Amino acid sequence: MRGHMKRMLQAALGLVFLIPALIVKDTYISLALYILALLSSGGTVLLSALRNLFSGEIFDENLLMALAAAGAFCIGEYPEAVSVMLLYQIGETFQAYAVGRSRKSIQSLMDIRPDHANIESDGEIIEVDPADVHPGDVFIVKMGERIPLDGRIIKGETSIDVSALTGESVPRDVKEGDEVLSGSINLTGMIRAEAIKEFEDSTASKILDLVENAASKKAKSEYFITSFARWYTPTVVISALLLAALPPIFLPGAVFSDWLYRALTFLVISCPCALVISVPLSYFAGLGRASRFGILIKGSNYLDALSKINSVVFDKTGTLTKGVFKVQSVHAETLSDAEILTYAAHAENFSRHPIAEAIQKAAEGFIDVSRISSVSELPGLGVFAVVDGHEVACGNHRLLESQNLPMPEFAQSQTTVFVLIDGKYEGAITLADVVKPEAALSIQKLRALGVKRLAMLTGDKKEVGQRVARDLNLDEAATELLPGDKVSEFERLIEGAPKKTKTAFVGDGMNDAPVLARADVGIAMGSLGSDAAIEAADVVIMTDELTRIPEAIELSKATNRIVVQNIVFSLFVKFLVLALSAFGFASMWAAVFADVGVCVIAILNAMRLLKRNE
Repeated sequence: MRGHMKRMLQAALGLVFLIPALIVKDTYISLALYILALLSSGGTVLLSALRNLFSGEIFDENLLMALAAAGAFCIGEYPEAVSVMLLYQIGETFQAYAVGRSRKSIQSLMDIRPDHANIESDGEIIEVDPADVHPGDVFIVKMGERIPLDGRIIKGETSIDVSALTGESVPRDVKEGDEVLSGSINLTGMIRAEAIKEFEDSTASKILDLVENAASKKAKSEYFITSFARWYTPTVVISALLLAALPPIFLPGAVFSDWLYRALTFLVISCPCALVISVPLSYFAGLGRASRFGILIKGSNYLDALSKINSVVFDKTGTLTKGVFKVQSVHAETLSDAEILTYAAHAENFSRHPIAEAIQKAAEGFIDVSRISSVSELPGLGVFAVVDGHEVACGNHRLLESQNLPMPEFAQSQTTVFVLIDGKYEGAITLADVVKPEAALSIQKLRALGVKRLAMLTGDKKEVGQRVARDLNLDEAATELLPGDKVSEFERLIEGAPKKTKTAFVGDGMNDAPVLARADVGIAMGSLGSDAAIEAADVVIMTDELTRIPEAIELSKATNRIVVQNIVFSLFVKFLVLALSAFGFASMWAAVFADVGVCVIAILNAMRLLKRNE
């Protein structure tokens, strides 16, 4: 039976016995009904307290409630004793319901785990464990089934539902040659796909591992509550014992039963469940809310850090821009435009860089791998290849500088690949990358949320980088960076950051992995399926939407506000009623409100995070 249903049943059963106990006039029958009401509503609490006593976990909320209820019963305050347990069970029910609501937000991610994979054997399709399928193996996905491993379609076309992975409700159309990710659902047709990763390295497994481990990374507020409860609970138990024992000894005319009642009231008030429950629940609700919209946050410590971000540094290509380049023009010297494009496409054939892929696409149908003798990378410059026996070098402006060649005027403000053949400059290819349409709005929202400094890092030439920075109203841009320079440049940018603030880096998760790891909060954009993104980043935006970044920061600030509200409210009410009870001005009912009532209010406050608009 689900926890909160069980508690509600116990509370209802306790109420069934309590009502006639209040009405019946016979003392013995009434006492028997009170005992049944107490045991039915609080039996599990009493048993838990006894078990904890024998296991060494003495100071917990079960013991506090058991002592208060048993003590009240012993001094004849039967209705109060039962009511303590009844209201405690109601408070616990609220807690279980709230945790269940939060967990449902994350549960959709847990449902992405594939049950089986289909492979063909002797002409028949059989189901096997996804872990038994390895890279290079072919698996079949029928209509309506979940894709078991990351793969590449070799036959068929379909639409796939990626909402569990990205939060996107619109299906994606895929065809032969396209990659599909584990955890997606095949909607319209059967496909055959070749596995490109082991099951444990596939997207679904990586995400599940990330989500399952998120709870272990606690925010400072959670550690504070844990340490607070560690000394607070034994302190109040000892204080309650002293409150019951010392006044009757030292105060003339003091009645032991009166001071025992005060001590029991003191115990009920002192239970720190509002703090112990509501603070972790607030973070849990925030993490669940974020996951529903394709924002994976690796732990509540990073959710907390997002609220303190003062500076955000962006990578350019694929982050602020679409990262989908298109060849705009070819500038040839002595050869034809087609020959320059063909030589460059062969040299770039084995590169997966967006610029290289754009050149390959422009020369599609004219690439013959047999014409390529060798390929090597020139770090920070470009690539070197032997094509048809000719030495072909393709790269950026540094390639020209290394050969003491001047840069053509047309290339000053454009993304350009220069082509050298046998050491001679033969031409250039200009490409364009478009700024994402939501980039400017996202920058505005970040500034509205209090982010003071917005910067960009790019390996692109100065003119291109500054144009993008100017268009997006960024504070500064570091350009013409070699891959190894990004970390040092990032560290330079954050040198003057105010204390107790955080700096985030937003990148595509592959070549930016070192900077993602170095940042206070590393945010990987549009990197679904990228091992580097999931491992190096602290936050993974599972869609390619920049607007999710201000949403994540806004959610973190809301979570932080609710955590602070719950801590201040709980402690204020606790200490106020504790003081009142010590001087005899607070009854057991006030004690119950200070415990269960405050707990319910704090839980309802935390649950507001689940009601936030998209």
